[in-house]
Amino acid sequence: MKKNLLSLCLSLALTVGAPLAANAETPANVSVAPAISAATLQSLPWQPLQPPVSQEVKLDAVSPQLNQGEIQGAIAAYTLPADRGSLEVTLSSLAKNNSLYAPSVLVLDEHLRPAAYYPSSYFPYQPPGAMSSDRLEGTLKLTPALGQKQIYLLVYTTRQDLAKTTQLTNPAKAYAQGVGNAVPDIPDPIAGHATTGTLKLKVTAEQGTGNVMIGMLQPAPTVAPVVVGSTAPAAVAAPAPAPEKPAEPMLNDTESYFNNGIKQAVKAGDIDKALKLMNEAEKLGSTTARKTFISSVKGKG
Repeated sequence: MKKNLLSLCLSLALTVGAPLAANAETPANVSVAPAISAATLQSLPWQPLQPPVSQEVKLDAVSPQLNQGEIQGAIAAYTLPADRGSLEVTLSSLAKNNSLYAPSVLVLDEHLRPAAYYPSSYFPYQPPGAMSSDRLEGTLKLTPALGQKQIYLLVYTTRQDLAKTTQLTNPAKAYAQGVGNAVPDIPDPIAGHATTGTLKLKVTAEQGTGNVMIGMLQPAPTVAPVVVGSTAPAAVAAPAPAPEKPAEPMLNDTESYFNNGIKQAVKAGDIDKALKLMNEAEKLGSTTARKTFISSVKGKG
């Protein structure tokens, strides 16, 4: 029976095309993110961003607000393209007048399903430099799964973070350190956390693969997901033609990423996942994914 299944998979490898499913490694478990109702997510004023882009936004009393559960205060809501390869998002929250907005970020797939959660601890304090001020800052590396048109990025602060403070670096200390002088023994200011603040967002697209896969194929949730645009692709029911010719050759790092994923999936006995990885790799220009899949399956048999 096992050999028959492996033979069938080898046969399908010559013909089947399917969207990508890959293991995601998120900075925090999505299940611990504050819950946001589907109706609220649909009603938010999502602002589209097209990388490469740098933007500074002031969150104040007239900015979109979200007061639901643990979330409180001004928010920033963005959509990012899912067809530009991996995305690198650097988010900075600037300290002003001893006040700071402590950001948390929820990333959602095309259907507004939570896919990755970055709590405020992911954005540590950075002291001022020659060209930068006191800030909380972190970088997100995301890979949207193919077949999506866009993903969503929601920036907010929580009641828990509003009860905290951040110790800044005294400007005199920062200057002394910068010029190599003795650092004076003076107290550092304390910034209270607020529901408003100033954010800087820098988004770039790259051909390499990010750390977090957004829009994975997964079992249907117990509650119907909020669907935006087309529905999620159905499981492969019949063979389809393989892609004819990729537009560009795949980069070595990306090729290795897919090949390793194929080998791991076959080793774990998840042939369906290995097939999907192989086909997605070929769509992106891989010339070795099919050989890797076949050799892995033969080795397992």
